Amino acid sequence: MERKLTAILCADVYGYSRLMGQDEEATLSTLSAYRKIIDSRIESRRGRFVNSAGDSVLAEFTSVVEAVNCAVEIQNAVKAENAGLPPERRMQFRIGVNLGDVMVEGEQIYGDGVNVAARLESLADPGGICISGTAHDQVRDKLPLAYEDRGERSVKNITRPVRVWRVLLEEDAPPRGEMQRGTRRYWRGGALSLAGIAIIAATFMLVQHLSLRQQSTHASIPAPPKPALSVPSIPSIAVLPFANLSGDPQQEYFSDGITDDLITDLSRIPNLLVIARTSTFTYKGKAEKVQAIGRELGVKYVLEGSARKGGDRVRINVQLIDAASGNQVWANRYDSEMRDIFKLQDDIVQSLITTLGLQLSMLEKGIVVPQRTKNVEAYDYFLRGFELFMKFTPEGFSKARKMFEKSVALDPNYADAYAGLGMLDYLSYGYQWDSDPGALDRAAALANKAITLDESNAAAYVVRGYVAALRGKRDQAIADSEQAVSADPNWAYAWLARADINNTVMGKPEKTLVYIQKARRLDPRHLEWGCLQEGTAYNVMGRYAEAVDALKRCEQFNPWIHFQLGFAYSQLGREEEAFDEAAEVLRVSPGFSLEKVPHQVSGGNNWQDPGIQRYLSILRKAGVK
Repeated sequence: MERKLTAILCADVYGYSRLMGQDEEATLSTLSAYRKIIDSRIESRRGRFVNSAGDSVLAEFTSVVEAVNCAVEIQNAVKAENAGLPPERRMQFRIGVNLGDVMVEGEQIYGDGVNVAARLESLADPGGICISGTAHDQVRDKLPLAYEDRGERSVKNITRPVRVWRVLLEEDAPPRGEMQRGTRRYWRGGALSLAGIAIIAATFMLVQHLSLRQQSTHASIPAPPKPALSVPSIPSIAVLPFANLSGDPQQEYFSDGITDDLITDLSRIPNLLVIARTSTFTYKGKAEKVQAIGRELGVKYVLEGSARKGGDRVRINVQLIDAASGNQVWANRYDSEMRDIFKLQDDIVQSLITTLGLQLSMLEKGIVVPQRTKNVEAYDYFLRGFELFMKFTPEGFSKARKMFEKSVALDPNYADAYAGLGMLDYLSYGYQWDSDPGALDRAAALANKAITLDESNAAAYVVRGYVAALRGKRDQAIADSEQAVSADPNWAYAWLARADINNTVMGKPEKTLVYIQKARRLDPRHLEWGCLQEGTAYNVMGRYAEAVDALKRCEQFNPWIHFQLGFAYSQLGREEEAFDEAAEVLRVSPGFSLEKVPHQVSGGNNWQDPGIQRYLSILRKAGVK
């Protein structure tokens, strides 16, 4: 675990429990919309989102100036959004900003630096910002803001009192006249005459003019911006020269060598555009923004890193960045003994090549798979398994299982890998690709193992909730689906699982549609996700034409998609098409049997319903038993 000095921003919703008690659905909807605003401001200010729990947000910034600017922009944007809402639905955030020492473990940060920011947040007014004395020292002369000294405060779990400053936002700032009077008292004699102002202005202009005259005519003309290149349709990446942080110029060959090898080996990956060394090394030692580099080189991603040698050990830090937003999508650290420098360089490059190849494949599908293990090889196997899992075929599931099992063998504490194995068991049983009656028991056990290792693992709650729903355990299924959303409210699939479970055990289709819309707001790139839940809800509501439209948008790998589509056709009197979909059920899942999961039929409708009986006869004609 390493330590570093960083700027921390903490935010939460004032009166969140009260708002949830008044109207849970409206509150969650508003929070989701406002979180997008907050996340976009964090990204635009080059911050890194660390985590969230319920209504809270934690982010870090390399610059206190950016952190405070971000806080001000958030409050101004939220205020503008609130203006369009009725008073009872308006949501106000409190924000605390601190510059302090933190401990870093993986993607998480801990320590007094974070604790102070959280305490400042609780001291802030609704819609307000409080910053620490250390943060104020850095920004007081750099931002066009005013501050109110609220003195030293003793806060929980912090030994020394914390100096608290309140940021005066536009509505808090003193009237212009008062600001002028406050400024005048700093001048000897009480006021500046118009003549004095004129002399100062004239002197300033003269000095500026003489200074500019000393520069060449060409230097006074700003260089035109470099033209932007179009981004290709295939994945594209620029590897920037790795920074040598050893303090030893002789180690430059090592950091440059890693960069060269990465460029060479990445160039061998098919369908990947890699910018040549001659272009990327022009940025060496320059503090260029990633977005500008992305535009100038015409790439989707930028890889940057650093190398630090200490004694007989070397540490490599690397991060993959989305060039359009400047947002970090993956990062890792490599520590090793410096015995054989060339072998070490090869090992690091090969590890990076493997991980990057898998990451880029997932990113191109709009899927970010976070690394929640320190074992890089275990993460690589998990990525491979996830890619195979996403094929949604029996063969893909079988191969994915082997990858996840290797991941667990390399890191027995890797919660995501256990959750992945549990999801495979559940879906294999649910799709009837696996007739093993013990599959659900294994899925539940694996989900519980993942939760034991990481109680915030949303995927594990999803698996456990699905298993409970299949077994008719209504209360547990609902509780686990709610826990999944609580653990990761910005994970679209958690909302889809909640919609799915609601369809299965609740039979409240209107609520299902609300959950689906939330998922699609969070992941607009995959609007087809949730079409099964949507189609099932429409079937329950008797809106069969809309069910057909929704289900036809699905990827047709799931037997239940064809089952629900056939049911909708049968209700519309389109029996030939219903028969075709019944046959598709068996094509996708040859062992499909109605007896195994009868309670899932048409979102929990009664088997004795005449419409279902009519469809069951069609299924049996097609060979489904």
